[in-house]
Amino acid sequence: MGTGRTLNKKPATRPVKAAGERRRRDMVQRKRLVALGMEPAVVSKLNAVQVRDYLRTPEKTRATFAK
Repeated sequence: MGTGRTLNKKPATRPVKAAGERRRRDMVQRKRLVALGMEPAVVSKLNAVQVRDYLRTPEKTRATFAK
């Protein structure tokens, strides 16, 4: 007895990320960087990969951008 086609459809097995959710996550991550001590002007110029790299090591980021 197989599982049928219902569980093999791509969107049913792995939902696609919505654009609104992606923007929300991006905004939350940028606010976290500002809370760690980075200047908002600097954060606004970072791309998504750089934002994630800084958030991977928050202690190092805080020490680097301490006021």
